[in-house]
Amino acid sequence: MKVKILVVDDEPTARRSWQDILRLEGYQVETAANGNVALELLKEQSFDVMLLDLKMPGLSGVEVLRAVNKAYPDMQVIVLTAHGSLGSAIEALRQGAHDYLLKPASSEEVLNSVADALAVRAELQHRRLLLGQIESSLKQLKNAEGVESEVSLQPQVISLGKGIMMDVARREVWRGSDKVTLTPTEGKLMQVLWENRGRVMTHRELVLMVQGYETSEWEAPEVLRPLVSRLRRKLALFPGGSEWIANVRGTGYVFEGVS
Repeated sequence: MKVKILVVDDEPTARRSWQDILRLEGYQVETAANGNVALELLKEQSFDVMLLDLKMPGLSGVEVLRAVNKAYPDMQVIVLTAHGSLGSAIEALRQGAHDYLLKPASSEEVLNSVADALAVRAELQHRRLLLGQIESSLKQLKNAEGVESEVSLQPQVISLGKGIMMDVARREVWRGSDKVTLTPTEGKLMQVLWENRGRVMTHRELVLMVQGYETSEWEAPEVLRPLVSRLRRKLALFPGGSEWIANVRGTGYVFEGVS
C-alpha cells in the first residue's frame, strides 16, 4: 500500500508543484486548498503525512494542527512557513508538528523531511504494538492466576517475523510504512492459517473455519482458490510474502511462514 500524503496550501501553484514532486517519488497525494477542506478529507480517508502551510485564510495552520493531533495522533505534520513567521513555526512544534521548513523549501528538503516523518511514524506504531503485546501477556498471566477479566485475552497484534506485524482486529499487515488492509474474509483466512502454521489444512476444513459452512470435496477448492489468490497478491508487498501460503496439491494449504 502506497504512503499517502495530504498537501494543504491555499496557493494553487504550490499545491500542484508539491503534488507532482511527491507523486514522482511514488507517494499517493491528495491536496486541500484550506484547513476546513483538509479536515473534511481526513474524515473520509487516512493519511501518513501532512504537508501544511501555516498561513492560510480562514482556519490557520496551527488550528488545523491542533485538530489533527487530537484526532489523528499517528499522522506526522510538516509545516511550511515564511521567514517572517518563525514564531508560528515554533508554536507549531510545540503543538506536535514533526518539522518545519522555511518557504520556499527545496524539493530535497521536503522529501528528506517526509522520509524522516515516515520513520518516526513507523517507530511510534512499533512501540504501540510492543505495548499491546505486553498488555496482552499481562492479561494472560492474570487469567492463569484466576483473575477475572472481561477483555479478550487473544493477542490482537502478532509478529509474523522479520519486523512484519499483523493486527488481527484491524485486519492489517505491515512492516514500517508498508501496509496492507485485508477484507474480513482475507483476515479470517490469514488468522486461521497463522494459528495452524506448519500444518496442512484441507480445503474443506479451511472453508468451514473461514466461511462457516460445509462444502463438498470438489466445491471447497473452487471457493478457496480466488480468496487465496487475492491474499497472496496483497502479501506480495512484503519480501517473500507471496510464498508464505503454500499449495499442497490435492489436499489444501499450509502457512509456511516468513523466511
